[in-house]
Amino acid sequence: MSVSNITSEKFNQMVQAASITLNNNAKFINSLNVFPVPDGDTGTNMSMSFASGAKYVNQDNSESVGDLSKSLAKGLLMGARGNSGVILSQIFRGFSKSVENKKELNADDIVSAFINSAKIAYGSVMKPTEGTILTVIKGVAQAGKDSNKKDLAELFDDLTNGADVALKSTPDLLDVLKQVGVVDSGGQGLFFVIKAFSDVLNNRKIEESHQPNSAEMSQMIYANHEQSDESAQGKLNPEDIKYGYCTQIMVRIGRGKQVKYNFDYDKFYEYLAKLGDSLLVINDDEIVKVHVHTEHPGKVLAWGQLFGDLANVKVDNMRLQQEDIIEKDEKKSEDNTPKDTAIISIVSGNGLGELFRSLGVTNIIKGGQTMNPSTKDIVDAINNSNAKKAIILPNNGNIFMAAEQATEVADIPTKIVHTKTLQQGLTSVLSFNPNASLDENIDAMEDMLDTVKSGEVTYAVRDTNINGVDIKKGHFMGIVDGDIKITGKHSVDTAVQMVQKMLDEDSEVITIIYGNDSNEKEANKVKSELEKIDSDLEIEVHEGDQPVYPFLVSVE
Repeated sequence: MSVSNITSEKFNQMVQAASITLNNNAKFINSLNVFPVPDGDTGTNMSMSFASGAKYVNQDNSESVGDLSKSLAKGLLMGARGNSGVILSQIFRGFSKSVENKKELNADDIVSAFINSAKIAYGSVMKPTEGTILTVIKGVAQAGKDSNKKDLAELFDDLTNGADVALKSTPDLLDVLKQVGVVDSGGQGLFFVIKAFSDVLNNRKIEESHQPNSAEMSQMIYANHEQSDESAQGKLNPEDIKYGYCTQIMVRIGRGKQVKYNFDYDKFYEYLAKLGDSLLVINDDEIVKVHVHTEHPGKVLAWGQLFGDLANVKVDNMRLQQEDIIEKDEKKSEDNTPKDTAIISIVSGNGLGELFRSLGVTNIIKGGQTMNPSTKDIVDAINNSNAKKAIILPNNGNIFMAAEQATEVADIPTKIVHTKTLQQGLTSVLSFNPNASLDENIDAMEDMLDTVKSGEVTYAVRDTNINGVDIKKGHFMGIVDGDIKITGKHSVDTAVQMVQKMLDEDSEVITIIYGNDSNEKEANKVKSELEKIDSDLEIEVHEGDQPVYPFLVSVE
């Protein structure tokens, strides 16, 4: 049946279908993360961003598509998470501007709208890069120009094909994608949106989620993992937590007196999967690491011992942690003392939060890797800070655009210090002067960013090769200012070798922050090994509680 016009009712159906499709495929999109680190979150960001837009549309009773598209753009803006979510919001801001006075849309309206979407999206990025979501929206716009279809069902099939062709071209336009063998994750998300629109207009069933392979699954478990086991719970009632013990073990395969079985990944995994959720199992020939939320931590430990001895055990009662979070939040809410300047930092990990507060940060937004805060989260933090002006420390390049959006709609003057890492955030806040103006503080804090080198140790979730570095699944990686510099089987050794690459003749101070997947003993071992290299170095060790990264290191 031919479709000549999109009504408000049909537009709402298209938006809701796109939201469902992104949610169904978020894990697959996450798996396309270029770096093989367990924090790929593009799919999560796009899904949550679009869900916000879909909610705004569903709550708008207007019979005008122009009005609904405006609601979609507004909802996407306020819910935008990460750069992918922000660019998605700009795509539909361009769409909305083009159709704002239209009650219904015909084929010409749709083509014009997507041409404007591409224009606005490209204009929203300071240095547009081809091989990204921008290439895909440009492909959609070009397909619209090339199509002469007046039947909207047929037109959207052409648009979907244009998105697909552009998506498949992204590895040829961005070398790092070709190295890893993936298409752009943000572009993949946009393809799913356009295809969902087309499916609705063609009366096709919304596709089920893409079925990832086993290598993708390891990454996705952590990509959708909570900000941290405790911080993601927010205001959750402790009694509502289904699996109360966050249990982590490391097993040395084949060692120990209780070994009963040779290690078999599927057998090992399937038993643990019955004990809880948020399960992650990573192994190489020597060790297997386990993370699981369960009610029976003892069974997890006992199962591990049947395959080897336990080298590391960590069990946290998440219900007690949640009670502590609620108590702390209530205590903070009691402090309504007016302040001149709020310093708002985005942080994952309670230990890191306390460290930032000790240096003068007034407000913490929980998030970062694996869970970028939305524009609305940042706006709310600014407006509720009880301050006259505010400074934002994103501590993650993927949060810059959401933070920039927040400064434009916040109730008080707000500016950003462009901290790409938590280490830069900690360094920059030392330059804050309460007697200086907002601009003076921003300049001083920005000047500090080049004085610190940032190192991160995490583990690979798949085999790959990036810039000539061979990376094996389950091995650790040392990442210095965004570049993978070293890989190894053990986190401590990898951390030491990474720091060696960070040191130069001007290096004086090293700060080691250990996360959930490490401990103070391991951090002090890194410290002692570095002291052997240079006894004049000043080395500090702090507990960060951050997920995903056993060690964060700064060198100044």
